[in-house]
Amino acid sequence: MVLQRKDTTGDSVVLYDLGLEGANARSGNRKKRMRVAKILNTISTALIGLTIAGSALAQDGLERVGKPIANGLNFQTAGTELASDLQWVDNFLLIIITAITIFVTVLLLIVIVRYNRRANPKPATFTHNSALEIGWTLIPIIILIAIIPPSLSLLFKQQEIPAADITIKATGNQWYWTYNYVDDDFEFDSYMIGHPATLSDADADQAFRKTPAVLAALKEAGYNEDEFLLATDNAVVIPVGKTIVVQVTGADVIHSWAIPAFGVKQDGVPGRLAELWFKADKEGIYFGQCSELCGKDHSYMPITVMVVSEDDYDVWLEEAISEYADAGAPQAVQVANAN
Repeated sequence: MVLQRKDTTGDSVVLYDLGLEGANARSGNRKKRMRVAKILNTISTALIGLTIAGSALAQDGLERVGKPIANGLNFQTAGTELASDLQWVDNFLLIIITAITIFVTVLLLIVIVRYNRRANPKPATFTHNSALEIGWTLIPIIILIAIIPPSLSLLFKQQEIPAADITIKATGNQWYWTYNYVDDDFEFDSYMIGHPATLSDADADQAFRKTPAVLAALKEAGYNEDEFLLATDNAVVIPVGKTIVVQVTGADVIHSWAIPAFGVKQDGVPGRLAELWFKADKEGIYFGQCSELCGKDHSYMPITVMVVSEDDYDVWLEEAISEYADAGAPQAVQVANAN
């Protein structure tokens, strides 16, 4: 499945190649790409069980957010207004905490220097000071009052789910995610690249490690070596600037869908449907991980979200519906005839 758009010269440029096999369609002219895509579609029809599970997402020129950065400090780059607000509140609280810490430290130093046994051999005998007691009661109250407005407004902003432009149901499984685009009635599974489901049978023994087969799969899908444990074979694709509502649940145990750069984290509890929302501000590839201990392969359950332009999303959506809609449809069951 190939996603492409026109550049400023009018030539067709491949942006995203959905499927490990699709990497072969990057070169050549448009006609050749269409011919290769047709061949790949034929192959995927014949091997639907393998190609759907083994399909991957490759991309060029998009910022990667959420992977480790050498000497990195502070939060990930905020990709939504929610994340920006969260980071502002955190910095605001850090200022207050720092001021309190410095104030208490100064008081301790004053006590140590001025009121030690050598400097003050005869201590005072009073036990109460009304002004001091009123001060240390009122000042914390004022601090809490200052914290309440930004904290509560952000909490309500997170929890009041707006009308969705796109609704996606994310189901946590041991140990992969299933995504259902509710409005368009198709779904797909998303495995970490390096999971046995993303490798051939011959390379299955190289799973979950930086082995030659896994590194080759990462490269073929358009990811870098340092994105191992974060890159998935099928990313969630969404358009920039649209309100996305994600319904989160679990199929077996409690999982947690979290993208730090979006400022969202929601537990997926079996039998319950929780919701979160976000609106991505800019295009890019955003990484997250399951953030609730869910079993032995918990660390191999990443989340990859691709934010693209609305035009590119429409192209991807059309291709995704044609590839995944039939695969996700329930199979017809023939009931025996009593006659």
